[in-house]
Amino acid sequence: LPAPPARLPYVPQVPPMALLGKVTATTFALEGPRCVFDGHADASDAVWLAVAFANASAAFRNPLSRADVPPYQQLLTARSYMTLETAAAAYSCSAPSPPVLRVGSDTACRDQGRQDPCNGPLPSPGPYRVKFLLMGCRGPKAETRWSEPILLRRAVSPSSIDPAPSRRSSALVVTASILASLGAVLVTIVLGALGAKVWGSLCHRGLGTDAFIRRSYRTHHIPPALPQPLHPDCGCSPPVRVVGAELCRSAPTPPAPCQRI
Repeated sequence: LPAPPARLPYVPQVPPMALLGKVTATTFALEGPRCVFDGHADASDAVWLAVAFANASAAFRNPLSRADVPPYQQLLTARSYMTLETAAAAYSCSAPSPPVLRVGSDTACRDQGRQDPCNGPLPSPGPYRVKFLLMGCRGPKAETRWSEPILLRRAVSPSSIDPAPSRRSSALVVTASILASLGAVLVTIVLGALGAKVWGSLCHRGLGTDAFIRRSYRTHHIPPALPQPLHPDCGCSPPVRVVGAELCRSAPTPPAPCQRI
């Protein structure tokens, strides 16, 4: 019998940093096992990812050869499959940092004619457990621990979406109406105050203009009034000229005759 694979303490995990689409309804991201298999892998070895439902991971059995690798198409019946076959050298410490792995990203795996181990979309939220397995020409050589359960997002069924708006209670409608009325009154008051202020500013500006016009206005020269004709009852000496008019000056009254005693 072949020797059992070496048990490594590494635990696969979803990247802890913020990542767009880190966990979706059919896929999840996974950190690559960099430097994990150094000292166990040869140049011809490959690293596989085993994916199993969380409640079926204990029953998973490592394949003895590549021909025994469980394919994606048997996930719903075998409760597990293997995917993401990668050369072990890609995860060595000397290799560039591997990109984040994406489990379930190959939509072409749904084709019924394909039998190769591919990376198809996960059919349900799970949860799932995963582990990395180093395979050589004579079978498994080393393996990691199983990950913690990974639960995918649940997709919302279109039939569960209510197209009609939710009904509101009468109290909520009354409250909304009162708030709307108060808002309208407040807007009216503010607009009225602004209008009065603008109108007062315009009136003040208009008064200043009128005063300026009055101060700048120059009247035409008004000729002196013509001499007024004498009153017919005036039997007097020639009139005395006064500015703007002529007044009648009466003749001196003769003294009364002397009376002899």
